[in-house]
Amino acid sequence: MRVDAFDFDLPNERIALRPARPRDAARMLVVDGDEIADAGVGDLPAWLRPGDCLVFNDTRVIPAQLEGRRGDARIGATLHKRIDLRRWQAFIRNAKRLRVGETVDFGAGAAALADERLPDGSFILAFAGDEPVEVLLERAGTMPLPPYIAGKRPTDDADRADYQTMFAREDGAVAAPTAALHFTPKLLEALAAAGVLTETLTLHVGAGTFLPVKADDTEDHVMHAEWGRIDADTAARLNAVRAAGGRVIAVGTTSLRLLESAAQDDGVIAPFAGDTAIFITPGYRFKAIDGLMTNFHLPRSTLFMLVSALMELETMQAAYAHAIESEYRFYSYGDASLLLPRQSDRSA
Repeated sequence: MRVDAFDFDLPNERIALRPARPRDAARMLVVDGDEIADAGVGDLPAWLRPGDCLVFNDTRVIPAQLEGRRGDARIGATLHKRIDLRRWQAFIRNAKRLRVGETVDFGAGAAALADERLPDGSFILAFAGDEPVEVLLERAGTMPLPPYIAGKRPTDDADRADYQTMFAREDGAVAAPTAALHFTPKLLEALAAAGVLTETLTLHVGAGTFLPVKADDTEDHVMHAEWGRIDADTAARLNAVRAAGGRVIAVGTTSLRLLESAAQDDGVIAPFAGDTAIFITPGYRFKAIDGLMTNFHLPRSTLFMLVSALMELETMQAAYAHAIESEYRFYSYGDASLLLPRQSDRSA
């Protein structure tokens, strides 16, 4: 498909620079089939059924934004994906001033060797010393806010908490699974009281999630890879939910992408551990999920393509037009949407 089919105009003032407080006070646009309704995140239990299961991503965002020097040159690095104990793939700013074999000093005792340059222009950075890289990052790094926020204000101490979900447990993400930012203990209690189940999986979101689609056609776009895991017990419980007639509803596109990567053709979710580069566009046949709670996404992005695959492009264009006109807040710190496709569409 043409990438420009997924374009739309978003007024700058619709981009949220801070989250709602409390988190579950955010608005929620419900798209149920082709019907659109305005609601709030706190209303979520009323839109779900007893026996439904919400699936959260328990990845934890690390301070993966680094600023350093290579001689007189300023070098910025955004870590993307762990390679091994001391090496990370990173997207480099001012990359023309960095060559393989040179060392970048990030301050606070953190330094890394440019070990390899990859075909996409990113580098493999090998961190020096014996301290765990996570310890170095806590000293030298900052939270890697999305460019549409970082370009408008500096990262501050509030972001260390604001850009982390209540489920965060497994270190490794460089971007938050932002749909889960809306959840609070109070909301989880209300969901449990309504008979809604919850499960967690792990997908370490990479900086590639913010990369623009440069191709003119979706067939020519190369999707970034991210590491994820679903253990056998979790997979079994999710399969049991669907066998009993419940719906598996992914909280966030990261959870959805991992569930679909783990699903077999018959819809059975298998244990999974490894990289996924799944790219979901209209025409994709969903196997593992029955709905999605997510935030509002960028024009021409792979994530807007994904929600358009789930709900149909025309439906999502109408939903986003309504959200813009109704002054919903967009992107990572913005409001939520609950997408519930017609059941016949899920396997179409």
